[in-house]
Amino acid sequence: MNLIIRLLITAGVAFLLTKVLPGVHFDGFSSAIIFAIVLGLLNTFVRPILGFFGLPLTILTLGLFSLVINALIILLAEYFISGMVVDGFWWAFIFSILLSLCTSLVGSLLTDGD
Repeated sequence: MNLIIRLLITAGVAFLLTKVLPGVHFDGFSSAIIFAIVLGLLNTFVRPILGFFGLPLTILTLGLFSLVINALIILLAEYFISGMVVDGFWWAFIFSILLSLCTSLVGSLLTDGD
């Protein structure tokens, strides 16, 4: 049940962010739900691999390279989802930062600390 709630929070926040950011577009809320599922799968399987190979750069930049990895994951998700368009790397970068911040905030407000 917690997984479904987190997916819906991610989808809702991502959908609302597309209303604020002109460089990221979804066809509808169903595309945002598919995005949340694909993002979860990419974070589970691809992000550890990118994190491993990017570890030297992450250490060198004191962790800031992990933001680049987040943007690459967003662009990879866009590649797999036909109902999503990201206008470039910088839009994916901004979107990934705002998505992380907002989902953390909303998730902490809606969950009771279980």
